Amino acid sequence: MTALLLLPLILPFLAPTLARRTLDCLAPATALWVFTASALALAGACVAALGALVLTGLLKLPVLAALGELIHPLRTPSDYLVLPAAMAATGVLTLSSWTLVRSAFRQTRAFRAARTQADRRPAAGDLCVIDSPDPDAYALPGRPHRIVVTTAMLRSLGPAEREALFAHERAHNQAGHHYFLAAAELAAHCHPALRATRDTIRLAAERAADEAAAEVTGDRRLIATAIARAALVGHASPSTRPDFAPAATTGPVPQRVAALLAPSEKRSRTIRRTALLLVACTVLSVAAGTAGVVDFHHEVEVAQGEEGP
Repeated sequence: MTALLLLPLILPFLAPTLARRTLDCLAPATALWVFTASALALAGACVAALGALVLTGLLKLPVLAALGELIHPLRTPSDYLVLPAAMAATGVLTLSSWTLVRSAFRQTRAFRAARTQADRRPAAGDLCVIDSPDPDAYALPGRPHRIVVTTAMLRSLGPAEREALFAHERAHNQAGHHYFLAAAELAAHCHPALRATRDTIRLAAERAADEAAAEVTGDRRLIATAIARAALVGHASPSTRPDFAPAATTGPVPQRVAALLAPSEKRSRTIRRTALLLVACTVLSVAAGTAGVVDFHHEVEVAQGEEGP
């Protein structure tokens, strides 16, 4: 049981490398779905494994075993491995819960502040212009969706580049990319390796918006120029937007520009071996976590006297 529960804690360390290598093999929108689903599955398996390890350690204590209506404390093959693992799992779960709650409060405050600021300004359709010396532009979720842009950003771009930037941010709102970014943020608090995967998910969301904007405008070079200029002027500007509010300046902009200017045949590749490895890693982690939890449940039933050993 313990060995199975350790697999979901180890396999996520492979995900960041596999995701980065897979990004160029898939269409950005497809990659966004694959990476987000994989991150959530890996995070769920990790939390389930940690929870099972914690309960295993607790139910080995006679007092807690009695509270759990066990006839005898939970028996495991090796107490020297299980007890330290249970203590470590308790610490990890506690730390993860604390950082998740703290991040949720911080993001909620940032989102409310951004919505309040946007709602106080007159909007032209879904566009909201904020008077600020800091160049910034982002897609703000909510009802209704808003494209928030500062006056400094507008002054930094030409008319065609502004429309390209608006098309990019509008693509974020139409595709609901804030849901993917929020899911990536959640997964990142469940396992440290998934923080790097979160960055790849953010890049995939930006790439997907780049492609959607290029399709709307019909000019890939214009989109590349607009995001490069927006990133250049807004690089050093502070931003109070929530992390799940996507912006055109997010991620490695040179890589995004190169993808926009690359020949089309380089963007339409089939799924490669790394994509299959990422899926296999996810499936194996979920399967191991599920098997470990089922085995733990069986051991609890044995300790309760419901099944024979």
